[in-house]
Amino acid sequence: MLMTERQTQADTIEALAKKFGKDRTGLMPILQEIQAKYKHISDFAMQEIARELDIHPVEVYSVISFYAFLRSKQTGKFVIRLCRTLSCEMAGKKRVARQLENELGVAFGETTSDGRFTLEYANCLGLCDQGPAMLVNDVAFTEVTPEKVHEIIQECKRTFSVYAQEVQKHV
Repeated sequence: MLMTERQTQADTIEALAKKFGKDRTGLMPILQEIQAKYKHISDFAMQEIARELDIHPVEVYSVISFYAFLRSKQTGKFVIRLCRTLSCEMAGKKRVARQLENELGVAFGETTSDGRFTLEYANCLGLCDQGPAMLVNDVAFTEVTPEKVHEIIQECKRTFSVYAQEVQKHV
């Protein structure tokens, strides 16, 4: 019997609710697990989580919209977050931001048309003494310069190309 993607996701949420608790205390770990697996938390997932935890869907949405690292929209394979604190600002964040937008052809808050890159700001990465700082997925880069941005983006593109070639071999 084939399972639809929605049914698979509903079953995953049900299992996570059993694991983390069927009340509000389970909300954050369930959201983190769903995002890790699906790269975002869809409207359907929000509804299912609310149903499993017996809370209103707006409560689930409010948690997702509050935390910058939780997303309700699909993101690129590489999520780039640039720190926008005052210390990173003083260390040259504007030049780095401009280079990121030029390299990727998108503004902050957008995803490239090929779905590879999403560009976002982060309020603080905890690397204030090494700014400007940014994350690519979960990898931190410090003392970032426009030249470093170019190198990092090129490495991501190479990594993506190797991944795509491996997938094609198995199709």
